[in-house]
Amino acid sequence: MALRAAGRQSLVDTVVDQLRAQVAAGEWKVGERIPTEHALAEQLQVGRNTVREAVRVLVHAGMLRSRQGEGTFVVSMADPAEIMRGVQRAGVRDVLELRIALEAEAARLAALRHEPADLERMRVALEAQTAFEDAEGQPDSGNLELYADHDIAFHKAVVEAAHNSALTATYSWFSSSVREALVTALGDREMPRIIHGDHHALMTAIASGDPDAAAHACRLLLERPKQAVESLLAEG
Repeated sequence: MALRAAGRQSLVDTVVDQLRAQVAAGEWKVGERIPTEHALAEQLQVGRNTVREAVRVLVHAGMLRSRQGEGTFVVSMADPAEIMRGVQRAGVRDVLELRIALEAEAARLAALRHEPADLERMRVALEAQTAFEDAEGQPDSGNLELYADHDIAFHKAVVEAAHNSALTATYSWFSSSVREALVTALGDREMPRIIHGDHHALMTAIASGDPDAAAHACRLLLERPKQAVESLLAEG
């Protein structure tokens, strides 16, 4: 399928979008070499420098890979940056549902693989979080972001305790969306407050070495805010 010619404005961005769409549509399969700069420049009716820069963007994004003397090959049909933007546009409920899927499995693995240093990181994060609470034990309205940072640090420590590099990398990539959703929830009076007892129960379950108990404790911790979100959505 021929690429349509790019317009005069933002040529590099236009070519990037077109090449990204072609790769995502399977125009060139994973492992297949894309056309040469000269061929793409002719199809798009742009200069070779524009094509070269666009290809460089997609190489940096992880969709393409250049091999010296061989050409440029497709390594992924999905642009991680586009995926991340999709996650960032997701609602709080969607983020919570994905958190449950990732974190419950991480907690299960953490119960089997954790080390003393992992539990210490969880404990330190929970203790640090209390410094940003008011006299009633609720998040200080003036420090919601710092409060959220320590909560995220706790959950990242749980994920890292699974000692699964792919899971850790995925959650690190996802954690910015988790943080954004958490700050939003903390500022909403209709959302339930963070319960430290639930966090300590999760840490205790991980320390016990019981994977089923750890996964259950994690699901319980995250089900509370998810149910609150579902109730608010049902009320319109």
